[in-house]
Amino acid sequence: MVDKKEVLRLTELAYQARRDLCKLCGAYSGNIHMGGDMSMLDVLTCLFHRTMNVSPEREQDPARDRFILSKGHGAVGMYIVMAQKGFFDYQEICETYGQVGSKFGQHPCKTRLPMLDASTGSLGHGLPLSVGLAASSRQKGRRNRVFCLMGDGETCEGSVWEAAMAGHALGLGNLVAVVDRNRQLMTSFSEDSIKLAPYADKWRAFGWNVIEIADGNDMQQVADALERLPESSSGVPTAVIADTVKGKNISFMEREIKWHAGSMNEADLQTALADLDAALDRQRKEL
Repeated sequence: MVDKKEVLRLTELAYQARRDLCKLCGAYSGNIHMGGDMSMLDVLTCLFHRTMNVSPEREQDPARDRFILSKGHGAVGMYIVMAQKGFFDYQEICETYGQVGSKFGQHPCKTRLPMLDASTGSLGHGLPLSVGLAASSRQKGRRNRVFCLMGDGETCEGSVWEAAMAGHALGLGNLVAVVDRNRQLMTSFSEDSIKLAPYADKWRAFGWNVIEIADGNDMQQVADALERLPESSSGVPTAVIADTVKGKNISFMEREIKWHAGSMNEADLQTALADLDAALDRQRKEL
């Protein structure tokens, strides 16, 4: 079990990322994909600040871990967590996000941010890209991992399951698919659209090792689960399925379909920040 001090450090980073995301949403004139960013931020924080072997100093290191944000509409959350890690300046994100010519668009662009491993946004493409990266790394004798963060909704795409078959057939133990299982799509709940359950069993049927996180917004559970990843030489790819809540920790946003993307007025922003402060206080007391 990951010790409480480390879990608290990661929890505080995740909540700071949520606050920074809300402030950007309050200042930006357009819509931001808030709901899915909020659901994935605990997993994303643990990946960048603990699990993955990445840093600004190692951007060009071929032996570093790779990360593909397949749910590219979660770009702002990724930008903010990477800013915490030192890749970007948060103020630059706030001042330029969504503007013509900005490095920080609504979906990640490797052309403008060369430290990224891929441009993403067209759903269902991240895992196929990750299979290629993982196969290439193994062929070159490297022991690094390739992490692919997906939304559960995009796993309705056939390309995901073709990649899952390939990952198993190629024995890619260095491949980790992390699923943000928030059970919501843009306009509906996922189980009301195309039923995904039994979800973990689908990955097992494709020959993957599966790690389930009962509460993917509980940092202790997230950190403990990611500690259980097998060695990259295991020969079996791993799917980490994190059961999360879209819009987590914000009272007017949790599980609300309309908050797939949206904007905040000043009253919304103050409510959101107060909700986050209260939630963090509760977490500190529990830890």
